[in-house]
Amino acid sequence: MNAKTMRCACGIDAHAHVIPENFPAYIGSKLPGDWPSMAPAQACHRNVMISGKVYRTVSDKCWDTGKRLADLPAMGLKLQVVSPMPELLSYWMAPADAQQLLRYLNDQIAGMVAESGGALAGLGAVPLQDMDLAIAELEYVVKVLGFPGVEVGSNINGIAIGDPRLDPFFEACEALGAAVFVHAIRPAGMERLVGPASLQQVIGYPGDVGLAAASCITSNLPVRRPNLRIAFSHGGGTLASLLPRLEQGWDVFPALKDSMAQSPREQAGKLFYDTLVFDTPTLRHLVASFGSTQLLVGTDYPFNFHDRTPVERIEAAGFDEATLAQLTHRNAERFLGLKANP
Repeated sequence: MNAKTMRCACGIDAHAHVIPENFPAYIGSKLPGDWPSMAPAQACHRNVMISGKVYRTVSDKCWDTGKRLADLPAMGLKLQVVSPMPELLSYWMAPADAQQLLRYLNDQIAGMVAESGGALAGLGAVPLQDMDLAIAELEYVVKVLGFPGVEVGSNINGIAIGDPRLDPFFEACEALGAAVFVHAIRPAGMERLVGPASLQQVIGYPGDVGLAAASCITSNLPVRRPNLRIAFSHGGGTLASLLPRLEQGWDVFPALKDSMAQSPREQAGKLFYDTLVFDTPTLRHLVASFGSTQLLVGTDYPFNFHDRTPVERIEAAGFDEATLAQLTHRNAERFLGLKANP
């Protein structure tokens, strides 16, 4: 382990989440059935209630800025970028209802950022089920709140991220210089999982993120939007394993060759990916697959299923000093559009 790197606590965590202490009262004539609420739980925990059921039991670290900041030094972090718990993106709600909820969440995140003294940054949420509302909220979080970008789901009610129907949104992100962080949400294939509900996070999420990243490549999104900065959670999910097959298919099948403006590997090298894979050999594989310039720290803090030693894990992978700097903070600075820190 590089003790000097650990002492500097220089990591930037691009993947961490927020849940507000309370949800707002609905403003409208009929409360949506899936409008979230909070219910008491043991100790410092609360239950997030959606559609009358406990979606997740969470601790006060989800909304308590002070407790969050106290955990950062031991994780090797100087900055944490926070975004809403993905289920709160609410693409399945009526657009106006979702916009109301997401505006509240964006303002709550802005409050935490202001309270943090520069140790937190925010990624906003937008109602992508309505393109006009999504672009308007994008402009609000970037121009008014000063966020470096937004979090979006790996699919929008089943529509893949690479689908051309979403291109106006990515065009707006490119024009505003907004970074886009893609997180798994309501993954495909849940009916094939055998076991408890937590397998959605363990197995379902990486599969859906891999499909999302692949859709960007097969639709030429990095070519169509060359200035778009887009990152994928959970190490890009299954993409690193899919990429050799996709590259071989591009060589073998004329239809793939004709439809893709650049090779899959070349396009994959233009996307960003977090390091949240819980395994140093896998981390080295991601660097070999995507390049050392494209990976940035991700933790999934403060949920139980998060990486508690993200910088230490990167150091343990045996990278040289330049690669360590890229993975711990340089790449995140570039993805988020931040000024480089000497």
